[in-house]
Amino acid sequence: MADETTTATNGITVQIVTPVGEVYNESGIDIAVVNTQGGQVGIMAKHVPVLAALTIDELIVKRGNDRESLAVNGGIAEFSNDTLTVVADSAETSDVIDVSRAQSAKERAEARLAHAQDDHNDAELRRARIALMRAVNRIHVAALKSGK
Repeated sequence: MADETTTATNGITVQIVTPVGEVYNESGIDIAVVNTQGGQVGIMAKHVPVLAALTIDELIVKRGNDRESLAVNGGIAEFSNDTLTVVADSAETSDVIDVSRAQSAKERAEARLAHAQDDHNDAELRRARIALMRAVNRIHVAALKSGK
């Protein structure tokens, strides 16, 4: 029993990796909230194992009164043995997001979207929608950090 209490108070470890490398690796997390293709999942210590495809959305980690948001752009989340591992296409912590670059990406994606609609180009339309979702996600996560 004492062993279970110790693990629960120590929380979980959250690791986020991308093709570029490790983006996040923290222990003692009380809860991580991931957005999967099946819906939002909150993961705490002793949670049942999970393997899920992620959407382009915010990932939230909470430790005590601290809350951190990360922009995660798709990928896979796997949770077992009190470790959440996210293998993402790309991911950024809110403090490293370049908002002006994200805003420019949003504007480019909107222009690509309009052009693809005019040309009835379904493949380009899908790519433009994904680019737009990624840019909006980055802007949203950065805005949370700045309190906007």
